[in-house]
Amino acid sequence: MRIGIIGYGKMGAIIREKALKRGYQVPVVIDRKSTAGEVTGRELTPKDLPLDVVLDFSEPKSVVDNIAGYGEMKLTAVIGTTGWYHEMERVAAVVAERGIGLIWSSNYSLGANLFFHLVKLAGRAMNRFPQYDVMVHEYHHRHKVDCPSGTEQVLGQILMDTLDRKGSAVTGPLDRPLQDFELHISSTRGGSIPGTHQVIFDSDVDTILLEHSARDRSGFAEGALAAAEWVRERKGLFTMADMMQSIIGGGEDEKSV
Repeated sequence: MRIGIIGYGKMGAIIREKALKRGYQVPVVIDRKSTAGEVTGRELTPKDLPLDVVLDFSEPKSVVDNIAGYGEMKLTAVIGTTGWYHEMERVAAVVAERGIGLIWSSNYSLGANLFFHLVKLAGRAMNRFPQYDVMVHEYHHRHKVDCPSGTEQVLGQILMDTLDRKGSAVTGPLDRPLQDFELHISSTRGGSIPGTHQVIFDSDVDTILLEHSARDRSGFAEGALAAAEWVRERKGLFTMADMMQSIIGGGEDEKSV
């Protein structure tokens, strides 16, 4: 598999290392600012083809324009950049019009995506037990830009989709009582924590804690490469949830969105 890496920060470097160890070719590494010797250019052009897939871990301000370029070049893409989801309709239109395959996720860790699946099951179960309130909390390193993270927003949406009693998410500190229909999503930033996410179900008599903790960034790289392998021959707009469902559910429920 011939891979292009777009955005050569910490994640891009780890992905390149992992890909080469798997025997993949990484002839193209694009970054607008990096002076690393592995960087082959400042922007992707048709001269960089052929590529089987590009993995984009660039910046929110550029990723949607990047995707438009992938569409023009008929390139399958794995999008790991977050902070662009308000332009999902534009991206969906590019994918449909150009007939490319694209998978996106706020978190490519296979463990985190299994965690999403388990939280969905827990939410469905807890829908029958209204005595349990639920909250979401995360810890991330002090350099994390977005708050709450994309991963935490996904967890919040899963819980609002599965719990009838929760209809609105509240982020950040509260200076008032929480309403019954509100889901509190809170965050802590500090240190070098790769990422810890908690879903807490609490009643008057006990607490149930579901938690996923990343030890380092290599797990995200492994998941991104697994996503590249999965989406390589597919057309449509997919999420990691689609990939996990195709694996866990035997493929019968696979769909593009």
